[in-house]
Amino acid sequence: MNEILNFHGDDVTPSAPEEAYFHVIPVPYEQTVSFGVGTAEGPEAILKTSAQLETFDSKSIPAELGIYTAPPVDCTGAIKDTLLNITSAVNSTLQMDKTPVVLGGEHTVTYGVIEALYKKYGKDFCVVQFDAHADLRDSYDGTKFSHACVMKRIFDLDIPFYQLGTRSYSIEEHNLRLRHNIHFMDAEELCSGGDETFVLPPYFPKNIFITFDIDALDAAIMPATGTPVPGGLGWYQSLKLIEKALSGRKCIGFDVVEFSPIEGFHGYDFTAAQLVYNIMGIIHRS
Repeated sequence: MNEILNFHGDDVTPSAPEEAYFHVIPVPYEQTVSFGVGTAEGPEAILKTSAQLETFDSKSIPAELGIYTAPPVDCTGAIKDTLLNITSAVNSTLQMDKTPVVLGGEHTVTYGVIEALYKKYGKDFCVVQFDAHADLRDSYDGTKFSHACVMKRIFDLDIPFYQLGTRSYSIEEHNLRLRHNIHFMDAEELCSGGDETFVLPPYFPKNIFITFDIDALDAAIMPATGTPVPGGLGWYQSLKLIEKALSGRKCIGFDVVEFSPIEGFHGYDFTAAQLVYNIMGIIHRS
């Protein structure tokens, strides 16, 4: 990512960091993907395509809150070095009391974000995960920092989280969820009316971080990801679930990860960019 890209392009004048409500942080990290590749290209594709978005998201104009786009995080080093770089970038945003919007990259990047949030909030926040996969493996392909392990690392920090849209996971992950009463609603349950009854437990902290692995969306909507899985969430269903998750709570940040652009299919780039902006809109209205 050599050229300077701003979220929403020329339609929205970039705000200074100290004035913007949203800090968009691109993280083109990809080292542990286990099937399809291309997540390192995701942040740039989202930023480029965001210039084509309307500022009005059909309900509000979230850009009115101000958007600052940070330089891409350096992801050229070892996994732990990259995670430290992510944590440092998010720390800078949090120190200004702004809202980080992290564009991945593979799902491992979320752990670097969580480390920064943990430093500021301790355990006084919860995570809502949209994902086709549980990502609860303790180790995968020889590393504890695989994209398949990110939620296990959050589990190890004893941060409460809720999994939505899951539909592909190992028996070990399934048993871990049951053994430790991890909250989840699989895609099948959600698509069979569960989205109407979904509500976060009242004892979850009021501060909330959303991590949205783009493969949570049904593969018919979003095949541009490393491991697309059929039977996922619909577009409006996902937005409604985000609204319900944020109801009565404060969003302290979110990420959108695992987007792998497919050359020549710009509609998927647009979908990813629109998702980022619509989540901003939900935060704006909440």
